[in-house]
Amino acid sequence: MSLINKMLQDLDARGTPDGRGDAAGIRSVPERERGVSRALVFGGAAGLTAAAIALGWVYLKRPAVPPVLVSVASTPVLVPVPAPAPVVVVPAPTPVVAAEPEPVFQAEEATPAPAKLRAADMRRITEHAAKPAAAPVVKTTASAASERIIDGKQVTPQQRVENEYRRALAQLQDGRVSDAMLALQQTLQLDPRHQGARETLVRLLLEAQRPDEAARQLQLSLALDPKQPAQAMMLARLQLDKANGGAAALDTLMRSLPYASDSGEYHAFLAGVLQREQRYREAAEHYQLALQAAPDNSVWWMGLGIALQADNHPAQARQAFERAKGLQTLSPQLQAFVERKLVQLTAAAAK
Repeated sequence: MSLINKMLQDLDARGTPDGRGDAAGIRSVPERERGVSRALVFGGAAGLTAAAIALGWVYLKRPAVPPVLVSVASTPVLVPVPAPAPVVVVPAPTPVVAAEPEPVFQAEEATPAPAKLRAADMRRITEHAAKPAAAPVVKTTASAASERIIDGKQVTPQQRVENEYRRALAQLQDGRVSDAMLALQQTLQLDPRHQGARETLVRLLLEAQRPDEAARQLQLSLALDPKQPAQAMMLARLQLDKANGGAAALDTLMRSLPYASDSGEYHAFLAGVLQREQRYREAAEHYQLALQAAPDNSVWWMGLGIALQADNHPAQARQAFERAKGLQTLSPQLQAFVERKLVQLTAAAAK
C-alpha cells in the first residue's frame, strides 16, 4: 500500500508547479484507512495458523484402531440325507406236509459235523444205507397236496420221499455231509418211518461224534416201530455208555425182544446186559438161547460160564469154560482168563 501512495504523490508533484496537486485530482489514501487493512490480514493469517495447528494435534492424538480379522472360513452346511426306503419282505408260504409231524433235528445243540468224511467211512455208511424203492426220479418241491403234477407227471407222496432220500445219498457220495443230513431230516419229516433215512442219519451222527443226537433219532424210530432189533441194540449200546445206563439199556432191549426171538446175537447181548445188572440167572438163560443159534461161539460159552458161576452153579460153569477153551478161538487174554477160572473151579471142587 505504501508503494501506491508513493506513486500517487509523485504524480501529484509532477502535475503542479509547487508540487501540490489539484484538489479535484487524485489524492493519497489516509493513514487511518491503511492501518485497518493490515490488521485484518494479520488476524486472518493467525486464525488459519491456529486452525491448522488444532487439526494437526487432533490427527496425531487420535486412538489407534485395531485391525479387524474377518474369518472367511465357510460355515459347513448340513445337507440332509434322505432315509433309505424300507424294504418289505414278504414271507414265502410255508409248505404243509401231509405226513406225521416230527421234531426237527437241532444241529446247534451239538458239535458241528465235519464237512468231509474219510473215503472209507463214506463207503461204509453208504453201503449200509437201505436201498430206496424203485421210483421215478422227479424234481420236486415241498407241497401241501397229496399228489402233484410236475413236468407233466403225477408225483405221489411216496415218490417225493424217495426222491428226497436219493438226493441225500447223492450229496453224501459227493462228500457234502451237512447237506446230506438236512436232506435226510427232510425225508424223515415227509415219512418218519423211512428206516433207510433214519439209519443213515444215525450212522452219520455217530461218525460225527454226536451220540446224544443219534440216540434221540433211535428213540423216535423205536417209538414209531419197536420191531427193529438192530436199532434197539444200537440204542442200548449208546445208553450203556452213560452213567447208570444199564437200566435204560435193559428196558430198550426188553421192548424189542419179542421181535428178536430167533437172533442169537440179540440174546447174547441181552445176556451181557443182564449180567452187568447182576441178574445172573436170566443172563444164563439168554446165553443158552444164543448158543442154540451158534453153538461154536466160544465167547458166549465163556459168558455162560461166568453167569453160572455167579449164580452158584460151579459144575455147569466148569463145563461151559471147558467148552470155551476147547474151541481154541478165544484171544490170548480171554484164553488165559478161562484157564484161571478152570483152576479156581477145580480147586473149589477139590475141597
